Amino acid sequence: MAYRFFAVDKSRRLRFTALVLLLFLLATPSHAYAYIGPGAGFAVVGSFLVMFTAVFSALAALLTWPVRWAIRSIKGRKALSRAKVKKVVVLGLDGMDYGLAKKMIAEGKLPTFAKLAEDGAFEPLQTTVPSMSPVAWSSFQTGSNPGKHNIYDFLTRNRNTYMPKLSSVEIRGPRRILKLGKWRLPLSKPDIRLMRKGKQFWRVLGEHGIFSNILRVPITWPPEKFYGLSLSGMCVPDLRGSQGTFSYYTTAGADDEHTGGEQFRVERSGEGFEAELVGPENPVREGAGAMRLPFKIATTGPNSAGLHINGDIHTLVQGVYTDWIKIEFSAGPGVKVSGIARFLLKEVVPELKLYVTPINIDPEKPAMPVTHPPVYSTYLAKKQGYYSTLGLAEDSWALNEKIIDDADFIQQCVDYDAEREKMFFDTLDKVKQGLCVCVFDGTDRIQHAFWRDMEEDHPANAVYDKNAQRRNAVEELYKRADGLVRRTMKKLDADTLLMVISDHGFTSFRRGVDLNRWLEDQGYLVMKEGERDKKYLQGVDWERTKAYAIGLGGIYLNIRGRESKGIVKAGDQANKLREEIAAKLAEVVDPATGEKAVKRVYDTAKIYRGPYKGNAPDLLAGFFKGYRASWETAVGEVTESVFCDNTKAWSGDHCVDPSEVPGVLFCNRKIDSEVCRLMDIGPTVLDMFGVDVPKFMDGKALSVAKDSVEITETDIAEAREDVA
Repeated sequence: MAYRFFAVDKSRRLRFTALVLLLFLLATPSHAYAYIGPGAGFAVVGSFLVMFTAVFSALAALLTWPVRWAIRSIKGRKALSRAKVKKVVVLGLDGMDYGLAKKMIAEGKLPTFAKLAEDGAFEPLQTTVPSMSPVAWSSFQTGSNPGKHNIYDFLTRNRNTYMPKLSSVEIRGPRRILKLGKWRLPLSKPDIRLMRKGKQFWRVLGEHGIFSNILRVPITWPPEKFYGLSLSGMCVPDLRGSQGTFSYYTTAGADDEHTGGEQFRVERSGEGFEAELVGPENPVREGAGAMRLPFKIATTGPNSAGLHINGDIHTLVQGVYTDWIKIEFSAGPGVKVSGIARFLLKEVVPELKLYVTPINIDPEKPAMPVTHPPVYSTYLAKKQGYYSTLGLAEDSWALNEKIIDDADFIQQCVDYDAEREKMFFDTLDKVKQGLCVCVFDGTDRIQHAFWRDMEEDHPANAVYDKNAQRRNAVEELYKRADGLVRRTMKKLDADTLLMVISDHGFTSFRRGVDLNRWLEDQGYLVMKEGERDKKYLQGVDWERTKAYAIGLGGIYLNIRGRESKGIVKAGDQANKLREEIAAKLAEVVDPATGEKAVKRVYDTAKIYRGPYKGNAPDLLAGFFKGYRASWETAVGEVTESVFCDNTKAWSGDHCVDPSEVPGVLFCNRKIDSEVCRLMDIGPTVLDMFGVDVPKFMDGKALSVAKDSVEITETDIAEAREDVA
């Protein structure tokens, strides 16, 4: 059950000491793009943070280890004496849709899932309101409704400025700073706050001496302490502190601005090109700006080049991603900050076109903690090599902006899922008793990007060329997931409970709804003269605005005393306004189709329970299939029309009414429960380990049978044959 970690060498300790003395967080986020899809670049932090207390906490942990080991052993034996299983494995397939899975099972395309459904359980898994990944996975972790965990969207708003901000994390710099000329030294550590509240069910297990290994579950950054190991998922920033900022270098004339990324125009120099990678702000030299790393591209042929960077030479082949390449920025004498990136040469003649992924935090020498304990990221890097650490690693915005093509994006998804499978199977091998959880993101990202494959008349197909061979990326994705589950089951025994789950399902996103334009048409939102095109609601006249929208379906009332420029009186006036807007919004009809766009409007004061329900949007729009809040609504930009076609590659979505997109629950044992909810998974795991479900959880333990499904070698061979 325990892992053997690699010792930290002397040179690394010296580098770390230098960082502890010199580096600190710059916590003023720059205005970047709000999350309107993975990789949109919304800033989490202005720079990077350093593990100030890692050395001291590691020493304390070492000194107290014998006592803690004895206490946990006693608790673990007591808990496991009541347990119904030795091990529980939760395999998360983000976004896997119940309807699609059921259809493909009936068509004989998913033999492993079919066997699980036949001999075990296959049920629709009720998601959360709203059906968004950060909300749903937070309810999964805590077994509670959003009113208790405080996550309602990817974004929330700053009540003072009305600016959108990431909902999951708040980061503030050290309060005390010593200035020595141009140098700045921290005298206190940064304040990093995970805004998701509540207690994760694996922390409850740890309190009873049961070990857990948690991989890439969304909204687990910064990592929390518990009895086990974890690698954070969604919302881990890149090295620049954003949710993913790609770089694009070209000699060709093109737009200088790209959502979710930056374009750099380069000039040919002899037989090659010279450019710079942009890193995080220099945290130790006042006014130094962003750190930069020069690199050269030397043409070696019509389809190849040499990349000269950090004193090394790497081969670039047109259309082929490099492996992860280490990137080192110099912050000062003897102080380096490292990240990793992949390079994709799109063209070298007649024009240079080079794509660089967002610079991920280096897992071997992380500038920000991405695991618990911090050394676990190093262990994984030593075990399997470099791997993506960015929470939203698959760069859908580079695809939306046509910097990379369909095949490039699919390759990213496949590669990053393969990295995760290695660490997941390492976990399965090493954890003999306890909990293993791993979430795979490819199922979500590919359905977002390639739902258009399944609809010939999808508006995106007028902009993105359809594959002549009738590619079906979504079906191939589900088949790969079937293979992953088959390989997973091969590693399990009869004393292991397996649950394969998704946080929500999926559907088409054909038409965008500009909620702010609708509020304006109804007289609830007023724009300043000549400032309609401003993002982040900067053109709104707050002295005359009663309601506004931020994110992917949330509407806030401009309440006096809550918002800085509120005009709506709390109490009866606000309640009547809430009811009025909800009634009108529920009747909105798309003039282009004659269809209603909104299935249900949720009054959050009525559906949420808990100490944080006051932080929720006042209303949530639950859209019908085919509709979603527009891209402009998400970033607070008010357009000229309520409805518009969605012509981006991002052609599928789940930010609709939760009843439209149930997730999946497969289990290797029968389940006898009328309704299965995502928030029931944690309580079920606790119950299977003989741990009482805490009263603060809203979820209930599902009724799980005693006997597991067994897959023989013959079954596996037949499954492979069927898929082939």
